[in-house]
Amino acid sequence: MTSTFNCMNGKRGHQKVMLIHGWEGQAGNFADLIDKLVAKNITVLAFDGPSHGNSSTGKGETSLFEFAELVGVLVEHFKVSKLVSHSFGGVATTYSLSQKQHLQIDKYALFTTPDRFADRINVVAEQVGLHDKVKKKLITKLEFELKLDLSILNVSNFVKGVSVKDAYIVHDTFDKVLSVEESKRVVEGWSAATLEEVRETGYFRILRTDEVLKKVISFLEFD
Repeated sequence: MTSTFNCMNGKRGHQKVMLIHGWEGQAGNFADLIDKLVAKNITVLAFDGPSHGNSSTGKGETSLFEFAELVGVLVEHFKVSKLVSHSFGGVATTYSLSQKQHLQIDKYALFTTPDRFADRINVVAEQVGLHDKVKKKLITKLEFELKLDLSILNVSNFVKGVSVKDAYIVHDTFDKVLSVEESKRVVEGWSAATLEEVRETGYFRILRTDEVLKKVISFLEFD
C-alpha cells in the first residue's frame, strides 16, 4: 500500500496537524486551510489516499479499509495528535481510530461527515439507477467479501471506540450533497464531539470559507 504523502511546510514548525481528504478528493482540497496553517508555522501533513489524486497507486480500485489502514499507519508513524478530515475522510479516520484505540488524539475537526455506510450505497444506487434487486445483490456480495454486516459500518458506531479528547464537526445546514442529519446522528452518540451548523457554504465551499477555516484553526488550539 503506497500513496503520495507531503509535508506542506517549507520549514517545519514544532506543532503539526494531519489532513484527511474525502472520497474522490485529494490533499489539494485543503489548499486554503493549508495556507492559513503554514502562515502560523504549523507543520501540515497531507496525503493523496490510495487511488486518489496523484497517489502512486494510480487510479485503480481501493476500499474504506485500505484508506483507513493508511490513515492509521501515518498517524502512528508521525505521532500526530491533531486531525482534520472532510466527508468520507471522517469515515476512514474514525474507523481506523476505532481499530487502533492506543492512538490518542487531542483535537479532531471534521468538515461534514457521513454516518451510515448503507445510506451512501442507497444514494449511489439512486444516482446510477440501480434496481432494488441489483442493490441487494451488491450488498450481499460486499458483506460476503468483507465478512461484515454493512448495517454496523456507521461512523456513529466507530466513534464509540476512539480515543479522541475533543472533536468538532462543522456542517452546512442546507448541504445538498451530504445532509446535516448525518452529522447530527454522529454527535448524538459521541460525548467528546460538538456540532456547529453553518450556512451558505455547501459541501465543497465549506473548505474555502474564511470564517469557517478560522473556527477550525481556533478549535485546534495551536500555541
